[in-house]
Amino acid sequence: MKEFDYVILGGGCAGLSLAYELEINGKIKNKKLAIVEIRDEYKRDRTWSFWKVFDHNFDDCVIKSWNNFSINSKSGSHEVLNKEYPYQTIDSGLFYKKILNQLKQNKNIEFFKNIDQLNSDNSIIFNSILAKVNYENKLWQHFKGVEIETTENIFDDEIFNLMDFDCDQRDVVHFFYTLPFAKNKALIETTWLSKMDDNSLKDYDMQLEKYIKETLKIKNYKINFQEQGAIPLFFPSNKIEKNKINIGSNGGMTRLSTGYTFLNIQDHSKYIANNIENIKNIKPYNIGKKYEFLDNIFLNVLKKHPDKMPKIFLNMFKAPSKTVIKFLSNKSNIFEDLAIILKMPKWIFIKNIF
Repeated sequence: MKEFDYVILGGGCAGLSLAYELEINGKIKNKKLAIVEIRDEYKRDRTWSFWKVFDHNFDDCVIKSWNNFSINSKSGSHEVLNKEYPYQTIDSGLFYKKILNQLKQNKNIEFFKNIDQLNSDNSIIFNSILAKVNYENKLWQHFKGVEIETTENIFDDEIFNLMDFDCDQRDVVHFFYTLPFAKNKALIETTWLSKMDDNSLKDYDMQLEKYIKETLKIKNYKINFQEQGAIPLFFPSNKIEKNKINIGSNGGMTRLSTGYTFLNIQDHSKYIANNIENIKNIKPYNIGKKYEFLDNIFLNVLKKHPDKMPKIFLNMFKAPSKTVIKFLSNKSNIFEDLAIILKMPKWIFIKNIF
């Protein structure tokens, strides 16, 4: 069996982002890289969205950018404008195509279906795959989305709806999310923040149909694309293993209070590429201990007081837009953190510190 200097387990967003970063920075010129991925083909299977708080490699994979967004709840709504940090959505199909076209130019990079097909005893392994542990009792952001196309121009494609809480909550946290790519095309998602052990929350198709027809008042439409997934709102319990570095959600790159992961993956990939020659000895990368602390408090409140979350989110976005976006993208300073904290209901959050 072939030996490789580096092995990436999982050829999804995290694995391919790292491979691309290593390749474009010339780190695979005299090394060999194996990517272990079970899928037979790459095609559009999801979208990734985020506020562009720093430059990344994939502007040419962006479907649409917005400067305006709104938050809705039963008690009111709020509109936010921020031109400094546009909100972007990436098409995974374009992302895969760009990266695979780059990687195939390097003969030192090979794909495998199973790690048993190669000798990884002396490899540095980058693992994006969650261990097969029962995490159903943990908190997840689980969702299903459909991209619909309408016969008439219905959407205002200059503004997207980040969270619409004016819907059935079922004693947890539930919202809809609408990204209008054009005046007659939009991605609409039903999103839950809950444990995964309640199957009654997973009638996603019924939820989407009801929201599209009754809330958005759209009767005639066709579905062009569907996506479904679950993002862990917890850090996986990974044991430290020699020569193994966890990446993606498996490596703590998901912001627990939001589920945002894509830009954190890009930051982590750059960090690894810049330090690959000494990767065994450098300090592990993390998105910030202060965010871990604050997010744990936030999630404790969410678990105990799900009914209060729509108002909490609504008030949070009434802080200056630059401040709240930087906070949610883990790029805020202490003064910006305080501005967000002061928007929170003090006593509830204080009680959930411990």
